[in-house]
Amino acid sequence: MNAPRPMWVRTRTELRDVRRRRPNPCLDHLVIAPLWPKYGVNLGTLLRTSDAVGACLAVPRKPWIRDALAKGNTLRQPSCVHWVNEPLAWLAAQRIAGSHVIGVELTDESIRLVELRPARRRTVVVLGHESDGIPPEATELLDMAVEIPMLGTGQSLNMAVAGSLVVYKLAGLV
Repeated sequence: MNAPRPMWVRTRTELRDVRRRRPNPCLDHLVIAPLWPKYGVNLGTLLRTSDAVGACLAVPRKPWIRDALAKGNTLRQPSCVHWVNEPLAWLAAQRIAGSHVIGVELTDESIRLVELRPARRRTVVVLGHESDGIPPEATELLDMAVEIPMLGTGQSLNMAVAGSLVVYKLAGLV
């Protein structure tokens, strides 16, 4: 019987060079849209996730959001950010322009995360308020809703975790 081969451990620099030979530019094909955020720390996490999957982040123009993104940008490089003045009008414009609009929300028609397939066209992932979810008038603008099943006692995951799970699945990385 052959002895197991020892695992070769590469440095972070070696792994980075092998995995991504050139910067991953934002192609604007996938947009994470936390349009009703409550906590700035979640925006920083989503900014990091958007960079990881080559997506853009769409956020409302509120005075505290620019500071939250600056504080949360641990990469210290410019990221793809779309500034949204009116969330409902922006979502409607995205649909008219042909984007697939997916909400992370519990609805009667929600599909489970495991059923979600990688995005094949420009897709906007809508995330609601951490306490109240996506407003009812915005759910009418969704093409699809995604549910993240939970076994524990909590009613939902925080916005950054939920958004990250969905966008990784849409990017085809899990």
